[in-house]
Amino acid sequence: MPQVQDLESAALKEIAEAPSTARLRELEIKYIGKSGLITGQLKQIGSLPPEERKSFGQQVNESKERFQALLETRMEALKENEREEQYQRERIDVTMPGVPARMGREHVLQQAANRIKAVFTGLGFQYLESPDVEEFRYNFEALNYPPNHPAMDDQDTFYISDDLLLKTQATALQGRVYEKVKAGDMSLPLRVFTLGRCYRNEAVDRTHGHTFHQVDAFMIDEGISMADLKGTLGLFARAMFGEDVLVRFRPDFFPFVEPGVDYAISSPKLFGGKWVELGGAGLIHPNILETYGIDSERWSGFAFGLGVERIPMLAFGVDDLRNFLENDLRFLEQFPG
Repeated sequence: MPQVQDLESAALKEIAEAPSTARLRELEIKYIGKSGLITGQLKQIGSLPPEERKSFGQQVNESKERFQALLETRMEALKENEREEQYQRERIDVTMPGVPARMGREHVLQQAANRIKAVFTGLGFQYLESPDVEEFRYNFEALNYPPNHPAMDDQDTFYISDDLLLKTQATALQGRVYEKVKAGDMSLPLRVFTLGRCYRNEAVDRTHGHTFHQVDAFMIDEGISMADLKGTLGLFARAMFGEDVLVRFRPDFFPFVEPGVDYAISSPKLFGGKWVELGGAGLIHPNILETYGIDSERWSGFAFGLGVERIPMLAFGVDDLRNFLENDLRFLEQFPG
């Protein structure tokens, strides 16, 4: 009996002096837990005379109840103090200026892509997408590439298998569209454009990258000529760079157009009057039309493409293509949109 009383006195004293609820939880385990000091006294019952066992067990249980009651009272008091201390620590001074939230924004290339889409849809072109992993026949064969063309060499193209590769040019969409025309799923005349990632096995430097973005547009109708191509490119360039932009054609070769040209633009506001090449273009090669059952005597068309990265490079004076894909916030935050 005296031992139980001594344990209870020590326990109640520790409860009264406990500085925190965490300490109270430790004391609860120490004294009345499964192996606690007070609870453990019940193990002695078997060694006591039978006439003392009942009173001893009653004494231990009453001691536990008094301990539990004081523990709960002290727990509530300490919880109240701890809540008040937490409130003081976390209190917000509403008189202090707020911290502005960091807001996301569209990537500069996405901004350029949005403008391109808006211009082409405004000109009546339909937007279509094509897969990044493309079939060889769409990427090359459908576009009138001869078997020995240098662009088909392994050093320029990422081949996945003999028949699959990473798309090297957005122009690969044309074959898919012509097949739909042949099958009757699409009809002539048509105006289509696409925009997406392209991949080429090139060394990365200031003006080249293995991954880049390209837009390709083409139109087929009766009586389409180079005048229609130049007029369309002129509208596109003025919408992207301003009303004073001029467009220039110079002869060039691409397997999928005949004749082929590279086109450049000039603007005194942006380029100091210099001519800057923007992409390649031309009239769709009759061989391609005839391959898909389109009468080249009745129908003709034009196609042109350009790199999406080139537009913000020209507009903002960016001289290193790698900046667009390195995710450096110091660079990207300069283009809020």
